[in-house]
Amino acid sequence: MPIRRTLLLLAFAAPALAQAPAPPPATLRSTLLAELHQTHDKAEWFVPLNTAVAGLTPEQAKWIPRNASGQLDPNANHSAGMLAYHIWFWNARALAQLKGEKPAPAPSNNDETFNDFDAATWTKTVHDLDLVMTSLEDLVAHASDADLAKWAPTIAHIGTHNAYHIGQILYVRKLQGVWNPANGVK
Repeated sequence: MPIRRTLLLLAFAAPALAQAPAPPPATLRSTLLAELHQTHDKAEWFVPLNTAVAGLTPEQAKWIPRNASGQLDPNANHSAGMLAYHIWFWNARALAQLKGEKPAPAPSNNDETFNDFDAATWTKTVHDLDLVMTSLEDLVAHASDADLAKWAPTIAHIGTHNAYHIGQILYVRKLQGVWNPANGVK
């Protein structure tokens, strides 16, 4: 009897599955937008940025893990806020370049893009991160095919860079004890 029910179920399900519309084929635009959203606001394979920084207080955002010697070393270990500021800095700079605007000057030392973080402006940093990511998504959504082809390597690097540092933010939050595993990482 169980085999008979299974066959009957398959007989009715097969036509329904065959009638489901196939998803549209991936395009360069859809792929780049998916990469940006996955590191901004759409949880798929990993926690996106908006979830990674959500709920952090300024005090929590400035917490720096100690190194193996038990010392604070902001040049080697970064706070979640420092990492978020770094992501914002490079994404804002890339956005300006993609739009043909003059970007902020490149720092003489990349540590500056971490160490310019100020806990007093944490709420602004979170807002600015969301704004720059939304602006990148909007730019890609409305760009010409020629611009997309030209920008594709930069957009792909933005996604990879964001994912790398989002992982660090989560690690710092877990070390600090302020990460809720229900948000995506146990």
